[in-house]
Amino acid sequence: MEAEIDSGVFDYDAYPEECPLLHEAHKDEQEIGCTQDEVEQNESKCCGFGKNKVLTLISIASVNFCLMACYSILAPFFPNEAMHKGATDTIVGLIFGIFSLTALVFSPIAGRYIVHIGAKFMFVSGILISGVCTVLFGLLDKASSGPMYITLCFVVRTFDAIGFAFSSTTSSAIMAQNFPDNIATLMGVLEIFTGLGLLLGPPLGGFLYSAWGYEMPFFIIGGLLLLMVPLNMILLPSQEGTIFKASFFRLLMLPPIIMSSVLVVLQACSVGFLDPTISIFLKNQFQLKPKYIGLVFLTLSATYAIGSPIIGYLCDLKPNLRRPSMVIGSLMSGICFCMMGPAPFIYAHQQLWIMVLSLAINGLALGFTVVPIFAEMLDTALQNGFEEGLSTMGLVSGLFGSMWSVGNFLGPTLGGYLNDHLHFQWAATIQGSLMLAVGVIACVYYLKDAAQWRLKRESEGTRERTKEETSDETAPFILSHIGVPHHEHQVFLSTHPSR
Repeated sequence: MEAEIDSGVFDYDAYPEECPLLHEAHKDEQEIGCTQDEVEQNESKCCGFGKNKVLTLISIASVNFCLMACYSILAPFFPNEAMHKGATDTIVGLIFGIFSLTALVFSPIAGRYIVHIGAKFMFVSGILISGVCTVLFGLLDKASSGPMYITLCFVVRTFDAIGFAFSSTTSSAIMAQNFPDNIATLMGVLEIFTGLGLLLGPPLGGFLYSAWGYEMPFFIIGGLLLLMVPLNMILLPSQEGTIFKASFFRLLMLPPIIMSSVLVVLQACSVGFLDPTISIFLKNQFQLKPKYIGLVFLTLSATYAIGSPIIGYLCDLKPNLRRPSMVIGSLMSGICFCMMGPAPFIYAHQQLWIMVLSLAINGLALGFTVVPIFAEMLDTALQNGFEEGLSTMGLVSGLFGSMWSVGNFLGPTLGGYLNDHLHFQWAATIQGSLMLAVGVIACVYYLKDAAQWRLKRESEGTRERTKEETSDETAPFILSHIGVPHHEHQVFLSTHPSR
């Protein structure tokens, strides 16, 4: 004991009898002390986000930007290159579509096994796979034309989608785990980087292709994504979670989850609908050049990127605004699509400013619906018995990703088909009508659900009041039975309140 005192390191718990006062004081210190996690939480509350959370946000935001740039970089030049290699329009469409189909399958798988594999490992592995596949795609022009080239395009694109599903699913789950009180706000912030990646990918790819040829866009963007691998291994903190049995299909069968999933699919479908249709309509109807068509597209991305963090902040500040926001967004999108043509029954002339205004408002509508949905789906899962933790967040993230992939595949497919057979005015009207119908259905469902919740609360309150009244009525009888005099009943009850 003397040696420990001399060294300045003394174990108070080892000598409770020799130093009783010091032992008790040390116990009190331990009881009122804070753990390291609590210190970090207090720091984050008082001084904003802690260091680890800031690094997490920077890592995921940068990766989101690079992933979406890699996804969209093909649009300006790949279709023509593929046709020179023997691919038809249908094959080119399938090469684009296989990405969404693969993400549809692997997003829920990634969410289901995120804790088993490890969130950080899955996130970094997804980045590595996507980066390698992007670089490999730049070498496909060396392959012989015909079936060999087409097969390699499908294979590389499929593995690229697997990496994308791993990274995007894990990133949403990590954000939800690290920022549980700011999910919608941070999702809105991330959508800025997602939108920038989608927005800057095509012009950047077109510029690099024009300046240095086919390989360079893939080498530069893919190399940038590969650079994110060691950076995230260093910067991204470890993400831990508890493994527990959770069913993806049980989550999917919850009525509020079904409603949210339908809204996600339709919003993704509305975005994909515009890809094969609006550029042709603007060129034929208004004789716009490609650079001006790009500026028209910019209006949707700009309003979405600006509005998303504001909408997320408001939905985090007032969680009761989530469902109204989702309904309003769906109805706004429906009206905007009906005005884009405009719809034949509106009897309005086709004017460019109406199209631009409709796209700008639709960007805000997209934010109103998409930004709060993840937080709403997560709350629904927790309220229905799913344990709070990385496993549940992974399931919700995987479901969100798979539903978005469904819409991403259906949008261009149905949009192209309807545009070929019915022309743009009717095609946009059908898309808008679907959005309006689902918006009305969601409004009715959420109002009914809110009414049922109020009735349940009132019923529980009535039961509690009945229980208290019954307790008050039986208390005098019980007190008399145990021998408490009648004149002392009130004093006894006041000093021994019922629990």
